[in-house]
Amino acid sequence: MGKLDSKVAIVTGGASGIGFAIAERFLAEGATVYITGRRHAELEAAGTQLGEKAKVVQGDVADLGSLDHLFETVRQAEGRLDVVVANAGVIASSPFETASEEHFDRMFDINVKGTYFTLQKALPLMRDGGSIVLVSSCLSTKGMAGHSVYNATKAAVRSLVRTAAAELVARGIRVNTLSPGPVDTPIIERQVGSPEAAAEFRRQAASHVPLGRIGRPEELAAAALFLASGESSFSTGTDLVVDGGMTQL
Repeated sequence: MGKLDSKVAIVTGGASGIGFAIAERFLAEGATVYITGRRHAELEAAGTQLGEKAKVVQGDVADLGSLDHLFETVRQAEGRLDVVVANAGVIASSPFETASEEHFDRMFDINVKGTYFTLQKALPLMRDGGSIVLVSSCLSTKGMAGHSVYNATKAAVRSLVRTAAAELVARGIRVNTLSPGPVDTPIIERQVGSPEAAAEFRRQAASHVPLGRIGRPEELAAAALFLASGESSFSTGTDLVVDGGMTQL
């Protein structure tokens, strides 16, 4: 038996990287998984690769109409939800002196507003005793030059978990944060622009990690499975940091 047999799960930002790995692991553990993403071709390719128990719903978590469509789709098909992983997010760097209003608004719209309303709109479908995982970042507790807005958005996500966990404890719904360190995903190439720059980014990132390397998506998927399943039945409001010791050592 799988750890998520007969469960219904949503993974936002599930078309690639950490989200895709989480969806893949949840499917292997017996869940029906709905993945979301903004890029149609990438989302459809991910759905094909994941197989028939994976359902794809295109949308932008920063758009409340897209979220309404997602949860209505799940309601009509399944009638319930057991697990939500709010993984969709963006990262971009800009120093304090030059950060624009557009940069600020985009980061908060996706990373905070999108996460907040994903959680809110999931609640009518969530079964009592379910699990919600909000993906934050190890940078929520670290000052990294050039990432003031991103770091602030992920600190906000960490704060949301504490309040949501307190409000949902009466329903037995557990709410926790998963905070990755640097992980080898396609977002690296999109962020830095070339294979050569991506290789240098990976090398530099690994130099800051006590374990001497960056993480793999499947390692984050294993942590997400722990939080989503009964294995973490006595954990709520907590932050599971998976960063190779970057913030602790």
